[in-house]
Amino acid sequence: MATNKQAMIAKDLANKIKFQQYQPGDLLPSESALCELYGTARGTIRKALDQLTELGLIQKVRGKGSVVLDLQRFTFPVSGLTSFSELNSSLGMHAKTSVLINEPATTPTHFMEKEIGALPSIHLRRLRQINGTPVVVDDDYLLTPPIDKVPTAAAEQSIYQYFEGELGLKIAYATKEITVVPASPDIAAKLKLAAGSLVVVVKSLVYLEDTTLFQLTTSYHRPDRFRFIDFARRQSI
Repeated sequence: MATNKQAMIAKDLANKIKFQQYQPGDLLPSESALCELYGTARGTIRKALDQLTELGLIQKVRGKGSVVLDLQRFTFPVSGLTSFSELNSSLGMHAKTSVLINEPATTPTHFMEKEIGALPSIHLRRLRQINGTPVVVDDDYLLTPPIDKVPTAAAEQSIYQYFEGELGLKIAYATKEITVVPASPDIAAKLKLAAGSLVVVVKSLVYLEDTTLFQLTTSYHRPDRFRFIDFARRQSI
């Protein structure tokens, strides 16, 4: 129940930031004020604020509070496993997904310097648009098993919701690689970029809770529409 409350609070605050009820540079109400506003415990408020931090909407400043950041570019959390659909829901990006390829295939034999082998899979390629502008091409290889097929409706919405809700899979973690490279003619055309333009390429190997690899993803992002964030904590060894 607390998780649902946390998500509701995070989404409400994200909408208030999006529609500039809270503008860049503003401080959000204090944790105690938010507890009173939403009628919930401080722990739930802190988790909701942590979610906004991970999305790049706020920055917590010690002794000051939660400062609203400038949302001129949409933010992709690097460390998390937030799906595009979940990001769209949180930030209200008015995004649309078009399925370009959804068919049986074999995986690349090498991916992220890892020997994969030619494994049976579903090849899923999707074009993401925000307010009518193409911004991301997602290219997925979903291993069979555990993925035998991906309904078009799920591919247009959230494949993670389908995997977790319908198939009962428990998605746990991923390793990622981020590079900036010249766009291929095909990717440049799909993203409506000039020839030779750069794209941000995010490659991911995604694993289930039992450490089974099930997804290879390559995402091509327009660098003028996104910024990429990570959260790092200093640790002494």
